[in-house]
Amino acid sequence: MVTDLPFWEQPEHVERFAAREPDHRLIEILDGLESPSEVRVLDLGCAGGRNAVLLADHGCSVWGLDASQAMVEKTRGRLASLIGEEMAARRVVEGSMSELGRYEDGFFHLVVALGIYHNAASRTEWERALSESARVLAPGGLLLVAAFTPETDLTGAGVLPVAGEPLVYEGFPSGRALLVTAEKLDAALETRGLLPVVPSETVITPTDTGRRVTINALYRKRG
Repeated sequence: MVTDLPFWEQPEHVERFAAREPDHRLIEILDGLESPSEVRVLDLGCAGGRNAVLLADHGCSVWGLDASQAMVEKTRGRLASLIGEEMAARRVVEGSMSELGRYEDGFFHLVVALGIYHNAASRTEWERALSESARVLAPGGLLLVAAFTPETDLTGAGVLPVAGEPLVYEGFPSGRALLVTAEKLDAALETRGLLPVVPSETVITPTDTGRRVTINALYRKRG
């Protein structure tokens, strides 16, 4: 039964994420590129491909990674008409945000990490994901981030900290989440050589059942 599938493998969630509009901040970044074809981008947590398709449409060389097989297949299918089935299958892969060993140091000019870091189930996974994102980013490259804070409440029932797991909370339909403030995210990335391009902001968005409280941030890696 579909309900027996993990949250991120369920068709309704795949289609919901695939139908979302591309991130407006990413659109602004791409519109400012002089030579998109020379830009290599990693869409980390590519979900249903909403941003990967935008990147390919702009002429960027795009790679995608997601822990969900269903999300990977959806993204591959959408990119196939733009970059070919073979390349889509080779570049969009299933994997963990904390294990990017398949990519060389400094390979990407832009890493897109929208709605992904808060899906870490532990502090160790979160720290590793940040370190790996920084490692694969070229000097001067950009890291675009959106991540939930502890004030997020998607269900209206609140979230609860997990005992013995610093920064980890329960109360999300998709499972546990690691939640930090903008200040803590800035500090963690600064130790990895990434500094805010503009001040990181926290945005509150009411929903039908609760609210999303999201850090929107853009970082540049030191040259």
